[in-house]
Amino acid sequence: MNDHIRRNMPLFPISIVKKLTELSARQIRYYEEHGLIYPSRTEGNQRQFSFNDVDKLLEIKTLIERGVNLSGIKEIFELRADQEKEKPAAALKNTEGMSDKELRRHLQKEVMMAGTQGRSSMIQGQLSRFFH
Repeated sequence: MNDHIRRNMPLFPISIVKKLTELSARQIRYYEEHGLIYPSRTEGNQRQFSFNDVDKLLEIKTLIERGVNLSGIKEIFELRADQEKEKPAAALKNTEGMSDKELRRHLQKEVMMAGTQGRSSMIQGQLSRFFH
């Protein structure tokens, strides 16, 4: 099971999420009503939250504490979603027309730069073995 599946798996009832986030049940339901989170539902219609839902609630709480209103939070989340959609397309555009050798050199540079900038990742660990 990969990390993406694990982080999106609905595991927590609202009582646990309340303790983890220090938000009230009403606040959590309010954020759901406004489309900021989308918890799953059991057959009995109880909310089940994932790790990503909890992370998002904590981020909402932090933004509220910094004075960002609900429409501002929605805008931030929409901009982030748009950027995530554009990332793969932009990365592919940059590599169109590259030879295999140029593509390998580009990937090697990206992997090595990630390590020097403190952005090491599992992908870097897996790919770096091809470039040594």
